[in-house]
Amino acid sequence: MQGDTDARQSGTPSVSIKMEDRKPLRANPPKASAENLDFWYGTNQALKNINISIPENQVTALIGPSGCGKSTFLRCFNRMHDLQPDTKYSGAITLRPDNVNLVGPETDPIEVRMRIGMVFQKPNPFPKTVFENVAYGLRLRGVRNRSDLGERVEKALRGAAIWDEVKDRLDDSALALSGGQMQRLCIARALATEPEILLFDEPTSALDPIATAKIEELITELRQRVTVLIVTHNMQQAARVSDFTAFMYLGELVEVGVTSKIFTNPAKKATEDYITGRYG
Repeated sequence: MQGDTDARQSGTPSVSIKMEDRKPLRANPPKASAENLDFWYGTNQALKNINISIPENQVTALIGPSGCGKSTFLRCFNRMHDLQPDTKYSGAITLRPDNVNLVGPETDPIEVRMRIGMVFQKPNPFPKTVFENVAYGLRLRGVRNRSDLGERVEKALRGAAIWDEVKDRLDDSALALSGGQMQRLCIARALATEPEILLFDEPTSALDPIATAKIEELITELRQRVTVLIVTHNMQQAARVSDFTAFMYLGELVEVGVTSKIFTNPAKKATEDYITGRYG
């Protein structure tokens, strides 16, 4: 393939990866897959014929220059675009094992958002207590028993690696937490309803390096419990946390593969140009 030759001749991409850390090398069975997915904002087609499988209990990173469609694609998974007027999907995102088309008109977007959690670029805790932030989704699902709520809130906070920091502050306002703590609280809020897929949209771009490291470590651990799809503008971050990486450009999926291969020997010239900083 011409892309393979071009990548080798132009030298090793600049993103450094510890090869021993890049495992597993095989994809698990898919938890979800996009099939011929198109998406429009009005008359502007933002996604063009996207086909990709998202392996279960592994981390898939979406990279590419600003405006390439990676966040647009991410938000298709939980139907966030339905909150905007004049948007349209074509194709499918199939969630397994029950083969539900997440973007199908027959599928309830509210139920989709219960099954697909999301953490945004900036921490967005509710103006409620720490406890009520995490309990919010559980209450929506009909959990009322205080003891049950308490157990599930603690489980989610432990799962987000923040329990020890907030266990004595559960009745305090979530807005009093630090930025990194608020983001982990938002992760706990997403985990509380036991989602099947957890979406991250540049979750550390507003955080300092210490908080970023904690979030990255958490994402690495979360793959044991949930399938993760993350958009990041930081290629070093993608290299650190993901098992698989997909490169997008101008609304199209250019290449997807094992993260170590994408960053050290990409098959497509466009991928190699982006990784080495020639554009983007």
